[in-house]
Amino acid sequence: MSEKSTSSNKFPMRSVAPLGVIAMRGCEEIGKRVNDYLMKWQADKSIEDERLHSFSALDTSFLLEAHCPRFGTGEGKGMIKNSVRGVDLYIICDVCAYQCTYKMYGREVPMSPDDHYADLKRIIAAVSGKAYRINVIMPMLYESRQHRRTSRESMDCAMMLQELVSMGVTNIITFDAHDPRVQNAIPMSGFDNVMPTYQMLKAMTKAYDDLKIDKEHMMVVSPDEGAISRNIYYSSAMGVDLGMFYKRRDYTRVVNGRNPIIAHEYMGDSVEGKDVFVADDIIASGDSMLDLAYNLKKRGARRVFAGATFAFFTSGLEAFNKAYEDGVIDHVFATNLTYAPQELIDAPWFSQADMSKYMAYVIATLNHDQSLSYLLDPWQRIEKLLKNYREKQK
Repeated sequence: MSEKSTSSNKFPMRSVAPLGVIAMRGCEEIGKRVNDYLMKWQADKSIEDERLHSFSALDTSFLLEAHCPRFGTGEGKGMIKNSVRGVDLYIICDVCAYQCTYKMYGREVPMSPDDHYADLKRIIAAVSGKAYRINVIMPMLYESRQHRRTSRESMDCAMMLQELVSMGVTNIITFDAHDPRVQNAIPMSGFDNVMPTYQMLKAMTKAYDDLKIDKEHMMVVSPDEGAISRNIYYSSAMGVDLGMFYKRRDYTRVVNGRNPIIAHEYMGDSVEGKDVFVADDIIASGDSMLDLAYNLKKRGARRVFAGATFAFFTSGLEAFNKAYEDGVIDHVFATNLTYAPQELIDAPWFSQADMSKYMAYVIATLNHDQSLSYLLDPWQRIEKLLKNYREKQK
């Protein structure tokens, strides 16, 4: 991303208020990285883009200290150690940080998405309306997989958005929402859905120097009809053809909260001899992605790459380790927006796309009340990335 300002210089850009960042439990690492970028930009006067020059609520850091201690019964409270009066506050919350635990009746209890969301509300309550503005950065939207009603069901994600707005949250920033139409629950409030497309392609081109990104050697395949728009963008940006799978499900049964998949049916041109990139928002257990990989290999695909904004591997890594050893799947790319255990980070078939700089750009831009359009549309940056990649191969 160019550090030159792309907006008009007719009016000088100023921070709307002192900037403060709270990294909730489980977000300490990405919060530190975001703070490092903000501090670097603040100190570097040679950077021309005024959007990057914020001033902090503290003298030495943008990070504010906040805690949610627990009582022995499991009850908790939110505490903020610094003043937040008049601060443009950004709260980073990973509701899927399952490595966090607390003690309840002497037992070690892992934090669920419900626990993380409750702590987020506690911190907002501790602000007590004193901040200039409250912004929530929730990479994986709480309960976003329950995004629509098909019978008598709760609408948890929509209820969450409405509750945050009622508590005084002005902007909600998320990444690759499972269904961005959920923002219709808060039509009069700020909601930005940021896609990590550029960072994912950057991670892939960094990991492999022998990709031939053209129609003769590569394809993009959508894992299902719900991910088609995401994969259309990838195929258009890369200039390759698009295929698609659709899932045949057994709607007479519910297993682990969903109707089990009977088979994956493929539609599209032949993948024989081609590298295939499959992009989705979530890898949960990973069973569906592995089924696709086996299917693609049976159809003669040369290499299979999977990309997911959030990779959870809720059933462990054994099946993916075996698939990698068997040559079924070559690599999985994901972001660092949610927790990943060290075992996953060290896996030879896994790479992370670092989103901390991108998140810092979003925070700095909003702190100046500037448009996010140059961040939300990475088309020109992707074109430049692929052009440079192809030139290095010559």
